[in-house]
Amino acid sequence: ISSRAAKERIDAGHGVGNLKNAVYLDFKHAIERFGRDVIEDRYGNLFSMYKKITGIDAYKEPMKISPAAHFSMGGLWVDYELMTTIPGLYALGECNYADHGANRLGANSLLQASIDGYFILPNTINNYLEGALKEEHPGVDHPEFSKVENEVREQIKRIMAVKGERTVDDFHRELGKVMWQECAMSRNRQGLERAIVQIKEIHAEFWKDVRVTGSDDEMNPELEKALRLADFIELAILMCTDALQREESCGAHFREEYQTEEGEALRNDEDFAYVSAWEYNAGDFILHKEKLEFEYVQPSVRSYK
Repeated sequence: ISSRAAKERIDAGHGVGNLKNAVYLDFKHAIERFGRDVIEDRYGNLFSMYKKITGIDAYKEPMKISPAAHFSMGGLWVDYELMTTIPGLYALGECNYADHGANRLGANSLLQASIDGYFILPNTINNYLEGALKEEHPGVDHPEFSKVENEVREQIKRIMAVKGERTVDDFHRELGKVMWQECAMSRNRQGLERAIVQIKEIHAEFWKDVRVTGSDDEMNPELEKALRLADFIELAILMCTDALQREESCGAHFREEYQTEEGEALRNDEDFAYVSAWEYNAGDFILHKEKLEFEYVQPSVRSYK
C-alpha cells in the first residue's frame, strides 16, 4: 500500500528531488516517540547506507525514497528434490519459487539460496548422480542439440544483420518505462491493454532498427545484451497478457479494479485459484490452468494492521 501511495504522489506531480521521482520518509516522529537509540538499533544499517550514498544524516533530515522493481517473481517446476523437468538440472535459490505463494518477501529469496545450497542439494543430487553416472547421455551430435544450435545461430545472424541506428540500451530503457508505468506494483485493464500495444511496437522497432556493435565471432557483450533484451520483450508481453487475464488482486499482482475499501488486495479464489502456465507457440500464448489445492493451510488476507 505504501509503495502504491508513493508512486501515485509521484505520478501526480508531487515528487521531490532533482528528478521529482521521490517522496520523503521522515523518522522525526518515530525518534521523538521511541528515542534515537531504539530506531538506530532497528534501522541503523539503513541509515548508515543512506548517509554513505547521499551524505545526508536521515536522523536529522527526511530520506528521499522511491519505489522500485525488486525482482521478477515466478519460478520453475521442481520435484521434491528440487530437480526440474530436465533430468539433472536443479532449480535452487531465487529461481526456486515454488513454495512462496503469490508474493515472496525479499529476505526469503536469500534464505532460499542458503537453505537449498547448504541443506537440500548436498542430500538430493547424489540420488540423481548414482544412476546418471552409469548411463550414456546424448552428445552435441544429437539431432535436438543441432536443431537448437542452428536456431540460435540464425537468431544471432538475424540480429547482427539489422544494423540499425538505436542502441540496445535505448530499447531497454523504453521497455522499462512502459513496464514500470503499466505493469509494476499496480495494474489496470486500460493500462495493460495499452502496454501490450506499446511493447509490440517496441518489438517490431527493435528488429528493424537495433544496432549491435562488434562481431559475432568474438566475446561481444552488446550481442549478449541484445539477445537477452529480445527475450525480455517477449516476456514483457506475456507478463502483461497474464496480468490482464487474471481479474483479481493477489499477492504481488494488484489490479486497481479489485481492491477492498481499505486498499487491500481483493482475491477471487472461486475463479482464479490456479497457476497460469503459458505455452509459447509461434509468437502466441496458450493458457493452461493448473488448479491449486489447499489442504492444511487456507489462503487468507495479508494485512499489516
